[in-house]
Amino acid sequence: MQHISELINSDTPKTTYKGSEKTYEDVKAQIKERYGDAEAERYDPYLLARTFRQWLKIGYRVRKGEKALQSTTLVEKRNEKGELIRTYPKKISLFLDTQVEKVV
Repeated sequence: MQHISELINSDTPKTTYKGSEKTYEDVKAQIKERYGDAEAERYDPYLLARTFRQWLKIGYRVRKGEKALQSTTLVEKRNEKGELIRTYPKKISLFLDTQVEKVV
């Protein structure tokens, strides 16, 4: 059986990760605590950690009983002209590629 990370390639849509070093380190620390150093070193926020819906969108589902990793993203609120009104943090739940399975 192929590992999911082998199936995810350059054609797979990237996540909405915006490059925050703090977010990266926070999620990586959770992975290290839960799964160990090897998984933490393998972590790629652009491909291997996605929300429930993002996994569904590319044909995978989170296995029953899996617990999410907690993260935060910044949401930009814009007016009808597209001008930025405010930015605020929003908590999100992420799942690693090791927590999902292909939808049959």
